[in-house]
Amino acid sequence: MSLQIRRVVTGHSADGRAKVEVDEIAQNVISNRPGASSCVVWSTKGFPVDNDGFNDPTSADFKTTVEGGTVFRIVRYAPGVAPRNHRTDSIDYAVVIAGEIEMQLDDNVVVKLKAGDLLVQRGTIHNWVNRGSEACVIAFVLISAKPVTAAGKPLTAVG
Repeated sequence: MSLQIRRVVTGHSADGRAKVEVDEIAQNVISNRPGASSCVVWSTKGFPVDNDGFNDPTSADFKTTVEGGTVFRIVRYAPGVAPRNHRTDSIDYAVVIAGEIEMQLDDNVVVKLKAGDLLVQRGTIHNWVNRGSEACVIAFVLISAKPVTAAGKPLTAVG
């Protein structure tokens, strides 16, 4: 089953009244590896965020994060999803929406997460493993951050 995400985005009319700018099934679903599909719901650049005007950022090409910005992404991990050990230059807030998944850290610690669980990922190397029989869907908000440092050396994004 393909990732089907309805996104609703609000904005303002010329006279400052609230309005719905977007109400659709997201069209920008991609797959960068077997068993995983994702879509960017919204993205921003710069702080504080500028809510003036309307320009849908989701038609742009995206890396995992946006330097100096945010990315709101939904990811679907099928059972047996291909591994991808990675680290981002961001702090990531995650909400497991459906299913179960294992987060593996680079020290072989494994944390099992299920629907309703929340995670704050702080620039660590990790991998998502779905050993279950159903897909897992996770909502992520990635906020640009300085690279983590350890022993005086930066631990930059990888993978």
